[in-house]
Amino acid sequence: MSSPADLDLQWMRAAMDQSHEAHARGDWPTGAVLVRDGRLLGAGQNRQVSRGIVTEHAETDAIRTAQAEHGPLSTRGATLYCTMEPCPMCAGALKLAGISRVVLALRHATLRRTDLGDYSLEAFCAMTGWTPTIEPGPLEGEYLALRRLWGGDSVAPPAP
Repeated sequence: MSSPADLDLQWMRAAMDQSHEAHARGDWPTGAVLVRDGRLLGAGQNRQVSRGIVTEHAETDAIRTAQAEHGPLSTRGATLYCTMEPCPMCAGALKLAGISRVVLALRHATLRRTDLGDYSLEAFCAMTGWTPTIEPGPLEGEYLALRRLWGGDSVAPPAP
């Protein structure tokens, strides 16, 4: 039987694989998987460059896939494994989809992104009353290296 940490690593690795596929295609390197009861419901990648649609984020792709294959209520109580902290748009979609746990490889603050101000998933939750469990996940260093390789983030320079 796998430990919770082993399962988190397994599912975050699946999200990381989605990130690498998106990056190879020329999209933002973000990936996500939705899991419930140890079963993959849906996987998603950022596709906003390749499809030319700004709302084509990994989280919404995973939700769309899961609900298309398993029904509109299938995501209720699911866990999202995502390589990047969900943006406000995706956080809203996750709330509406009934996601109860979010495991993140990387935070906007860690990346030093400047385009979202002081946003955090916790701030979104406080503002909207959504109460998922939010946990740091494995593979932060690996994903941070991929984001830096990609180089498309608006980031603040390192502090002196």
